[in-house]
Amino acid sequence: MQRYRNGRVVLQQGDIVRLSVDAIVSAASPDLLGRGGVEEAIQRAAGADMVSACRELKGVEVGHAVATAGFDLPAPWVVHAAGPMWQGGAKDEDALLAQTYESAMREAMEAGATSVALPAIATGGNRFPKQRAAQIAVSTVLDFLEQHPSIEQVIFCCFSDADQAIYEAVAEEYL
Repeated sequence: MQRYRNGRVVLQQGDIVRLSVDAIVSAASPDLLGRGGVEEAIQRAAGADMVSACRELKGVEVGHAVATAGFDLPAPWVVHAAGPMWQGGAKDEDALLAQTYESAMREAMEAGATSVALPAIATGGNRFPKQRAAQIAVSTVLDFLEQHPSIEQVIFCCFSDADQAIYEAVAEEYL
């Protein structure tokens, strides 16, 4: 675990569903059906009530986020954030990914969260280049934190060693 900005920003490798924070963010598909990756892991760990809540929402637009209760998770809130598909960089993907992180942070803050854990959004499968996505994530979240002191801590939760290394490299540049 590495801490930056007096502990307000943390890089941590691990399983996001086990973190005791106020809100965890799910890298969600627009239909919120939990078909893979962190989205499926969060829905599985949160239980059947989470699946029902996501079905009732009937989706979320790309670039936006919506909150639900955390149900069986240690976190009382889950923010479902739908990031864009990578299409080579010519379809405003960078701006959409930044908007996704901004929306996720805003939803968490509006739910009353002071601590938020974020996965790497939109990087699973053949999506965003991971280094580029990490730069957008860190810069967007830092801008948000400067404007919103009520968020006391953000954890960038990296699932793999490779993801952790990418975020550490980006941290050297931004943090």
